[in-house]
Amino acid sequence: MATFGIDLGTTYSCVAHIDDTGRPAIIKNRPGDDTTPSVVYFESPENVVVGKEAKAVAKIQPDLVVSLIKRQMGKSFEITVHGQTHTPESISALILRELADAAAENLGEEVKDVVITVPAYFGVAERNATRKAGEIAGLNVLSIVDEPVAAALHYDAINTGGTKTLFVYDLGGGTFDTTVIKVSPEEIQVVCTDGDHHLGGADWDDRLAEYLLEQFQAEHPETEAADDEEFLQNLAAGAEDIKKQLSRMQARRFNARFGGDTSQIEVSREKFEELTSELLERTVTITQRTLRTAAERGITEFDDVLLVGGSSRMPAVSAALESLGLKPRMHDPDLAVAKGAARYALIESIKVRSPEDGEAPAEVVEEVAAQLNVPVEKVLGLVGKRVATVVPRAFGVKVINRVGGREHYTVEHVLRANTPLPAQTEPQRFGTAYPNQVEISVEIWEQSGSVESEALEDNEHIAEGLITGLPPLPENSPIDISFEMAADGLLMVHAVELKTRKDLHIEVQIKGGLTDEQVDAARTAVARYNVSA
Repeated sequence: MATFGIDLGTTYSCVAHIDDTGRPAIIKNRPGDDTTPSVVYFESPENVVVGKEAKAVAKIQPDLVVSLIKRQMGKSFEITVHGQTHTPESISALILRELADAAAENLGEEVKDVVITVPAYFGVAERNATRKAGEIAGLNVLSIVDEPVAAALHYDAINTGGTKTLFVYDLGGGTFDTTVIKVSPEEIQVVCTDGDHHLGGADWDDRLAEYLLEQFQAEHPETEAADDEEFLQNLAAGAEDIKKQLSRMQARRFNARFGGDTSQIEVSREKFEELTSELLERTVTITQRTLRTAAERGITEFDDVLLVGGSSRMPAVSAALESLGLKPRMHDPDLAVAKGAARYALIESIKVRSPEDGEAPAEVVEEVAAQLNVPVEKVLGLVGKRVATVVPRAFGVKVINRVGGREHYTVEHVLRANTPLPAQTEPQRFGTAYPNQVEISVEIWEQSGSVESEALEDNEHIAEGLITGLPPLPENSPIDISFEMAADGLLMVHAVELKTRKDLHIEVQIKGGLTDEQVDAARTAVARYNVSA
């Protein structure tokens, strides 16, 4: 069966497959481009436009256009357009549907079985939302894979031989990750990861667009250009274009026109880097944190430092990494993730047709080898490659603390970020908060900030459960709580009250996530749209 890898990006997305030479190849979209802007334009109640044309009207018709929706994945977020309510999952499904339909037209075969990539720093809620977006689009999601893991798979395909340790700096359009990965003939192992999924190339574009507007207003103080959506759209498009050109050139000029006023605004690379220095410094802080975590695990040297994500092309990125003693190199930054996902999709497609914990049936391997026109040994090598990842963020329980006679709530983390998966913690001892409790509420919280913190505002409530039917218990009656996370990210929590042995098992269902009924309803709603590029 044909399988596909989809890089569902914040600003651009693309699709890849393994072609009949056994190599990963990008499938061009309807306009003939490798990548598609992740922008949705609700042209009418029946018609949706995804991609370049949608991006062109983003500022002109802002109430009808949705951009950067990946930043809302996993959140309780809704927008209403033409009387129809949409969630991040349903909007992402429209992007996925356009990608799949365009790829199917290009290849002349159905696009159904897919692997979708996510930032390594995505938590349980975001990963769950991404999977459901695929289901709403009518796709069979074989797996969700981390973007740096996919990039490492692609790297491994073209840099075979021995065990290598990689540092992946992934600066996409809307998210940023740093990940340390060990690649060997047997497996790809994530050592540690860190990141910020509200930081990406779009933020560099915004800073530059603000500067262009300020310069135009300074030259024409009476202008009302800041209130004109078409002018702002031109600034946004110009800023992105200038950013890209300044990666190759030292200066660019932007011609701004509004209401008879014109300006030629010169932007040097030096000025651009000055405007965005704080953004770059945020990536440096995360990079340093990742290097420290890797050093704690005994890794201080890297065979390769890979730049992934289109925004990593900016010369300031390489300069910043070199100042930290790293020697970066480009690694097909725009397309590596999709190509690696295509390889991962092939691996997963064979695994789902194999007995659990058993070897892939010979007939399945031979069928795939024949389909790809590659040796059976090559397919076996792919299937035999194990992917081992880590817990992306810390998880814990809400507890009451008493200081000076006053109560306040904090989160005590039990399962730490960067613990290798699958993971299981030893039981951690807690106690009842008040005298005569007859029930115990257990709230599960996930780290939401980029640094582990006990403050409630730096964490997100994702699940809860209740142990009931208890006799009145004294204050501080003991409760043991343990966490377990499977290799696929499924989180399970076990809490037991030690006097009565009454316990609670929570298989985390994401708080605020779509139910199966809502997924079905969204699938029906999305299927009604005519989607085009």
